[in-house]
Amino acid sequence: MKKLLILLILFSNIAAGQVYKTTEPLAHTFSIVARDPSTGEMAAAVQSHWFSVGTSVIWGRSGVGVVATQSFVNKSYGPLGLELMEQGKTPEEAVTELLKKDEGRDVRQVAFLNTSGQTAVHTGSKCIDFANDRHGANYSVQSNMMLTDKVCAAMENAFSLNDKLPLAERVLACLIAAQKAGGDIRGKQSAAMIVVSGALVKESWNDKLVDLRVDDNVDPIGELGRLLKLQRAYEHMNNGDLQVENGNMPKAMEEYTAAEKMFPQNLEMQYWHAITLANNKRVKEAAAMLKKVYAKDVNWRELTRRLPKVGQLTVSEQELKLLLQ
Repeated sequence: MKKLLILLILFSNIAAGQVYKTTEPLAHTFSIVARDPSTGEMAAAVQSHWFSVGTSVIWGRSGVGVVATQSFVNKSYGPLGLELMEQGKTPEEAVTELLKKDEGRDVRQVAFLNTSGQTAVHTGSKCIDFANDRHGANYSVQSNMMLTDKVCAAMENAFSLNDKLPLAERVLACLIAAQKAGGDIRGKQSAAMIVVSGALVKESWNDKLVDLRVDDNVDPIGELGRLLKLQRAYEHMNNGDLQVENGNMPKAMEEYTAAEKMFPQNLEMQYWHAITLANNKRVKEAAAMLKKVYAKDVNWRELTRRLPKVGQLTVSEQELKLLLQ
């Protein structure tokens, strides 16, 4: 009897090893895949009490779709799912095909969404409670190992209520709602978000419109929100640069000011705003701004000295002296 028990334990360990691999993170979590029908953008976002959850759970490709693969994670669902959808498979067909080949299907939780807003989701029968999902046109929310059974309902409701927000901010609101409803029973550690275009982007290095990760933080969703806000501020900076190129200085100043209002302590934004002013013959205004920047960090003064050599600051020697004061 004792020998039989040992054999049964060994057999069960071998069988489990085929499902639970050391290369597959145990990303018990909540996530959302979603699409904005007005822009065509698609997003995936996640939070978990697991290190660097974004590197395993969320996947996306412009012109194709987004994927979330979680619970006992099989990362291959990400790239393989995107390949199947790119070949023309619907999310349901793609999920079904991958599950048939996966002996660990009972512990998987996966969600697919394509450019038409079609969704498919699978929550394995052996995912740890509370585990469930909800999905419809343009969204799927899914969770496992939650403190309460209210998480998916909270995410679904937040997605509906925040339909006026840009997609990135909208899925962030869903993560916040999920956490308020109880979230991961183990607590919080990491979060991530990606947004891709509904249209194919040929340059793979420009594929993601948003690609943010918080790998280890006591408040990962809060930090993810801060990073998203920071990205929006830098988008204002980039738009300001574009307006300068187009010769529209009033609009450029409007964009730079909008960025600085979002992050008033960010010296980088103030500095390049000032340099742009100097390059557009508004040297006195630039000097006043730079003086405030130098007061907080003298290294920016040294950078100003170096810019004329590479053509990034086109002023006279006398004007340069004024800018260095």
